[in-house]
Amino acid sequence: MYHKKYHIHFVGIGGIGMSGIAELLLNLGYKVSGSDLRYSDITRNLEELGGVLFEGHAEDQIEGADVIVTSSAVKPDNPEVLAARQLSVPVIPRAEMLAELMRLKY
Repeated sequence: MYHKKYHIHFVGIGGIGMSGIAELLLNLGYKVSGSDLRYSDITRNLEELGGVLFEGHAEDQIEGADVIVTSSAVKPDNPEVLAARQLSVPVIPRAEMLAELMRLKY
């Protein structure tokens, strides 16, 4: 039976909270991408785990994403958030993604 591999894109992935959620999702087999204003040891670690990371924010970086997760530092006029809304891709805050993870059944 075929199961879709969901693609989750994080805007502001470089923080400790967002990167932790992204790492967990990578370990669970999800496709993870994300962007932040600059690369760091945290973002390099996510790349080593299979994540696709971007430095800076641009609308084309959300291509193929099923859902966009935003950190509290991300402004509503962020180009990735605006592009997601235009494409009707759900945009959810980090806290909502964390709540969904807590509901997962293994």
